[in-house]
Amino acid sequence: MKIGVVTFPGSLDDVDAHRAVTLAGGDAVALWHGDHDLRGVDAVILPGGFSYGDYLRCGAIARFAPVMAEVVEAANGGLPVLGICNGFQILCESHLLPGALIRNDHRKFVCRDQRLRIDNASTAWTGDYTVGDEVTLVLKNGEGGYVADDATLDRLEGEGHVVARYLGANPNGSMRDIAGIANERGNVVGLMPHPEHAVEPLCGAGTDGLAFFTSVLTSLADA
Repeated sequence: MKIGVVTFPGSLDDVDAHRAVTLAGGDAVALWHGDHDLRGVDAVILPGGFSYGDYLRCGAIARFAPVMAEVVEAANGGLPVLGICNGFQILCESHLLPGALIRNDHRKFVCRDQRLRIDNASTAWTGDYTVGDEVTLVLKNGEGGYVADDATLDRLEGEGHVVARYLGANPNGSMRDIAGIANERGNVVGLMPHPEHAVEPLCGAGTDGLAFFTSVLTSLADA
């Protein structure tokens, strides 16, 4: 299965995402922000970093990159898309996911290993987990606080679209401890922590994140 990884100017976790896909058994395909096609990939990852320098709002410029027109159309057609950190911000700016990510409530950049609980194991990106699994992923963000109006939050929780929640002290002020969400179809997932930094023991964070990448391969194989 071919998994595309988009590189924007300012991306800095795209190489890590490539390696995670490879370790999971997939074929990582490099996509450029200026591309006008997705090169036949079976899924797409929008990696972390500071796309276009995070000018305006995080992800606000990347949302207008030529490749995002293709990603939005494909995602609306069912293509699995994972947005990690800055990629999550881009998904919200592109209206593929509701809500927004704002500056951390303590106004400081946070970088640490973070415990999470998986609340939805039925998406294309979480199928190899079990609901209730507790995992440790790397969290590194300055604008990672997830916000939405009460009606949206109630709908996300009521319909089971919250993918993961922070455990322990909330690291960035995200409403209702939300660390990641999915769309109604379950093919689009946004996640603030970085599973690609927890795919092999060498990195020090363990392998709890690898299942995000094996999950999409399993989902595609079963489709």
